[in-house]
Amino acid sequence: MPLQPLLHDLVPTLAAPTSALSGPDGQIRAAGVQGVFHADRRVLSLAVLRLDGHEPEPIGHAQAGPGATRFVSLARRLGNPGPDPTVRVDRLRRVRPGGLEEEITIFSTADAPVTTTLTIETASDLAPIEAVKSGSISARKDNFPVRLEGDLNRTITIPPGESVVLRWSLQVDDPHAVMFPGPRGSFSRPTVTGPDRRLSRLLDQSLDDLAALRLTTAIDDGDTFLGAGVPWYLTLFGRDSLWAARMMLPLGTDLALGTLRVLARRQGTRVDPATGEAPGKIMHELRRSDVDVEGRLPAVYYGTIDATLLWISLLHDAWRWGHDPAEVEALLPALEAALGWLADHADPDGDGFLEYLDPTGRGLANQGWKDSHDAVRFHDGRLADPPIALAEVQGYAFRAALDGAALLDAFGRPGGDRWRQYADDLAARFRGAFWVDGGRYPALALDRDKHPVDSLTSNIGHLLGTGMLTGDEEARVAAALGSEGMSGGYGLRTMSADDGGFAPLSYHCGSVWAHDTAIVAAGLARGGFAAEAGRLVDGLLSAGEAFGFRLPELYAGDARAEISRPMPYPASCHPQAWAAAAAVLIVQSLLGLDPDVPNGVVRLRPLPDAPTVTGLIIAGRPVSFEGGKLTGLPEGLSVEERVQADG
Repeated sequence: MPLQPLLHDLVPTLAAPTSALSGPDGQIRAAGVQGVFHADRRVLSLAVLRLDGHEPEPIGHAQAGPGATRFVSLARRLGNPGPDPTVRVDRLRRVRPGGLEEEITIFSTADAPVTTTLTIETASDLAPIEAVKSGSISARKDNFPVRLEGDLNRTITIPPGESVVLRWSLQVDDPHAVMFPGPRGSFSRPTVTGPDRRLSRLLDQSLDDLAALRLTTAIDDGDTFLGAGVPWYLTLFGRDSLWAARMMLPLGTDLALGTLRVLARRQGTRVDPATGEAPGKIMHELRRSDVDVEGRLPAVYYGTIDATLLWISLLHDAWRWGHDPAEVEALLPALEAALGWLADHADPDGDGFLEYLDPTGRGLANQGWKDSHDAVRFHDGRLADPPIALAEVQGYAFRAALDGAALLDAFGRPGGDRWRQYADDLAARFRGAFWVDGGRYPALALDRDKHPVDSLTSNIGHLLGTGMLTGDEEARVAAALGSEGMSGGYGLRTMSADDGGFAPLSYHCGSVWAHDTAIVAAGLARGGFAAEAGRLVDGLLSAGEAFGFRLPELYAGDARAEISRPMPYPASCHPQAWAAAAAVLIVQSLLGLDPDVPNGVVRLRPLPDAPTVTGLIIAGRPVSFEGGKLTGLPEGLSVEERVQADG
């Protein structure tokens, strides 16, 4: 039976849309998901270095800046006899869009000259990423030139105390590519100093990864978005790209507007059950169309219940952070179309809640961010039957309705009152249908029969900060999420350890996702729940340190009390856009920064021991937070500061 390849111990080197995945030794072997990928095809499946027919022995590797990794190994069969190695091999790998370059330096401290023959064995299978992921590889040979140049077989002599450098490179010409490298820029690079040095290291690595994940397409005039992640999702994903851009707003609004425009150009215009398209709907996923793999989703797929809502709120938030009103106004027709989807297509059974159902049996069974087939479970572990109405999606809809109303009002468009009434009605319906366990917390979802799916999950944390809950309700959610069953790992578990479906290595029912934890921590901080927010932030920083300050997509939800470091989820992508962007959201949460530029105010509610931060962007201007004060604000903006309670 084919198995999805594991990823946790592979080393990625990235410059989107090209990525290289190798073992920790730097070797690229014809196994699993190792290889060089370009625009969703594996263009190199083998690159094994040998000296006199023997592979060097690895001793370590390290990031060498954006798009570069250094692998260090020893050639102990060469040089002086004895325990101390005298021949060292440094393999510096650089990935650029459409190519890879390696610089191989062989150092010798041996007493006599060392002569050796270096070879690099290579192969290419041109496998589509979907086939690699499924574990069933089918090689394909077509019009897809791959050119290798350099020293792939060379006999060299290294004098004592000297080194020899050899280079080889790979170049790809892909006539069918959908994704292209995004322009440089798009966001600022702040500096962070403070009592917890883990934060600055996490932010630095995250910003390197985010810069490497920038993409555009041939029809988008350089508008930039973030590819979701390596290796499976290095393309446009509505939900992922929107969340990542939203978390990146403290570093400027250009990435947000680029993402919004790219998705608006592909906004749905018709009803198509095969692709999930509907008028006004924002797409889920964009792939190349020249691939035929069994079970593959359509190349342009709209099977998402939340991307349209997140699009609306990102447009609103970019406006609040001070983006050019003229560029925001240019997207108002897309906003009105998105609100039209919410009014006409998001609630097919007319019960007043947003739900999803894949009628074809060939799309995603679950269409929220927890989109695995078994993600929606009752407390006793039973799977819920669709259609499914997710808790957090109702919160997104509430927020989108109010955000849409604010934009319509601000730009003189009709409809604001209608959407404010919609939000009020939705909140009342939610209050009457979702609360379970004696009102202790909201259910994960409603199932086909409108029964509350009563497991305790991280989904309800996304309700915090939407405004849909009362203060007392937010306190109850904060208490439930702060329980040991939810917050006892290195971050927030996706499902409580007390639920029947919980497993630490379940994709969506017990693991910890970095972006999920950061979003909930931000909601807790905004609501004044400093202790609960601080515990989650510390969990993320501890996880970041354990994973070399590159937060993976997700990791195991084992208890911190039982294990000294988090264990990897073996098929977790890294780097991942919203996992990397979580570092920026952590910074924003620690500062309690909430700009409302159109109304001339910046709200500030720092957590205890908030760091010093320079290089944040508000209304296009760099600002700094130091000594509890915000400086550098554009003229006309004032600070509204609130004290954050500790506990």
